[in-house]
Amino acid sequence: MNALILVDLQYDFMPGGSLAVPEGDQVVPIANQLMSDFDLIVATQDWHPTDHQSFASQHPDRKIGEQVELAGLEQILWPDHCVQGTRGAEFHANLNQDQIDRIFTKGTDRLVDSYSGFYDNGHQKSTGLGEYLQEQQVKSVTVLGLAADYCVKWTALDAVKLGFETRLIQHACRGVNLSPGDVDRAYREMQNAGVKIIE
Repeated sequence: MNALILVDLQYDFMPGGSLAVPEGDQVVPIANQLMSDFDLIVATQDWHPTDHQSFASQHPDRKIGEQVELAGLEQILWPDHCVQGTRGAEFHANLNQDQIDRIFTKGTDRLVDSYSGFYDNGHQKSTGLGEYLQEQQVKSVTVLGLAADYCVKWTALDAVKLGFETRLIQHACRGVNLSPGDVDRAYREMQNAGVKIIE
């Protein structure tokens, strides 16, 4: 069985959002178009408490983009985004949500961030996505969404580690590029790990 994983197609990652990914909204119609090609469609949703420790606002002496240690890991500080129950955490209205079989929330623990759709950044807790795909007897997954150099990358890398044949649709992803070249490096890292990049 083939599954499509839609990563974080939420308002805060779209143009005008608090952590806007350039051209993020252009991914939505591509996602809608691709859904009919898959047996199963799942979506990940960043779903942070208001006091999530990855937010720069929780560290008065720090700025967005700086690094701190969180749960023993290096953590980039982000603007407040995808706070539970806010419009920014909602999926884009144009996304065809009727086709989504299951939604997996992540980033719900205030003390550790969660880029991957499968685990928190410390790999301590599963979101349930991997177990669900295995229960559904999924063998291959295709990943798309936001952002290519963070949540998409870590989701694809974890999919490979869990034994799924993993593809990524490059024209259906957009990146943050916090440092120039981040997106290109992310694609190379995924490819080297065994992700098949479809242009």
